[in-house]
Amino acid sequence: MNMSRTERSRERLVVVGGDAAGMSAASQARRLRGPDELEIVAFERSHFTSYSACGIPYWVGGDVPERDRLIARSPEEHRARDIDLRMRTEVVEIDVEGRRVHARELDTGATYWTPYDKLVIATGARPIRPDLPGVDAPGVHGVQNLDDGQALLDTLAATEGRRAVVVGAGYIGVEMAEALIKLGYEVTVVNRGKEPMSTLDPDMGRLVHRAMEGLGITMVDDAEVTKFLTGDDGRVRAVATDDAEYPADVVVLGIGVRPETELARAAGLPVGDHGGLLTDLSMRVRGHDDIWAGGDCVEVLDLVSGRERHIPLGTHANKHGQVIGANVGGGYATFPGVVGTAVSKVCDLEIARTGLREKDAHRAGLQFVAVTIESTSRAGYYPGAAPMTVKMLAERRTGRLLGVQIVGREGAGKRVDIAAVALTAGMTVEQMTALDLGYAPPFSPVWDPVLVAARKAVTAVRSDA
Repeated sequence: MNMSRTERSRERLVVVGGDAAGMSAASQARRLRGPDELEIVAFERSHFTSYSACGIPYWVGGDVPERDRLIARSPEEHRARDIDLRMRTEVVEIDVEGRRVHARELDTGATYWTPYDKLVIATGARPIRPDLPGVDAPGVHGVQNLDDGQALLDTLAATEGRRAVVVGAGYIGVEMAEALIKLGYEVTVVNRGKEPMSTLDPDMGRLVHRAMEGLGITMVDDAEVTKFLTGDDGRVRAVATDDAEYPADVVVLGIGVRPETELARAAGLPVGDHGGLLTDLSMRVRGHDDIWAGGDCVEVLDLVSGRERHIPLGTHANKHGQVIGANVGGGYATFPGVVGTAVSKVCDLEIARTGLREKDAHRAGLQFVAVTIESTSRAGYYPGAAPMTVKMLAERRTGRLLGVQIVGREGAGKRVDIAAVALTAGMTVEQMTALDLGYAPPFSPVWDPVLVAARKAVTAVRSDA
């Protein structure tokens, strides 16, 4: 029998979701309030907690030798900190009025209600799985959690053929294509966009396209998958578009994710235009004093455009969890928003972006100039200097930095952090040219490539005035 709050001596925090945001919130709340003050019950429907989903492609590709290296904290470690973590248990209903959640044990089918005083929703995101014939055939894999990664590795180990098709060319698609190339597969990437990496402008995506083809990956852009063809054994054998069929012994879906908010929607909680839960700066769900949400299931404020966005990244999820845990635990913290920074790679090609793309700026009603420069990662005369392309957007007249995209070899990707700080600070491109960045020939030209782009953007802004 569930006890009401008045019958319990401690306040109860219930956490729905046991990965980055949920368990960061639970752990931070526990640091601030001991088990004699706060009872913490957490539900996780998978076999794992507190793991790096971002590391799955590198585990599949062999860069990370074993699964457990991706796990930051096991269920046993959480329980040792007086967190009642219930694995393989899915919350199927939130009763906001009754302040309770309905849970189902996946292995036994048993169900029960658990009351809460404070609730954290950290249900994450779910992979987009197109409603197409054959999508559920053996050999077709999404890659969202460790169970998915293990299932893909099991298929690769049991499959004699060496032909792989990756559907989608976003971060997951590109990273999985690299992993499969490393494993010796013939890889075809089928992408509905005109260029890979839709988080970049097409001119920068074209650089990624060329690099992927240089690795031996067959790129099929501007193509829509219509069905997954199966053989006599029921397994996938090809991916079909309107124009062609691409043989496949294994298929990986890298189409993207959507916020997992069906549970919250059914409970009447507010959801934004992108499908994510809406929160205030303290990560409290709007209109609900004792419910918080964080991670891939929420929308966040874009500090550059001033609009809400859905950006599913582990960096944000962990920060959300820290903020939520601080507030639940009696402290105070806020999450002001993001500038949309992300970095990835295809073998030795590094890909980074922050801020707005051209279409984002147009959508926000901003007028802007865009410049692109070619530079090198080190002084040109120093061994190992590699080419780098930097694209920068700045607002017309004001010169406010709006966005930066970088594609290059070793030493290129993390330079985007310079721009991320400048964006967060609301700097103009002219102010950026005076930044006192570190210089030595092994690390940078005298003028860092980001500053070269800023100088060119200053000229464009002045010419446009």
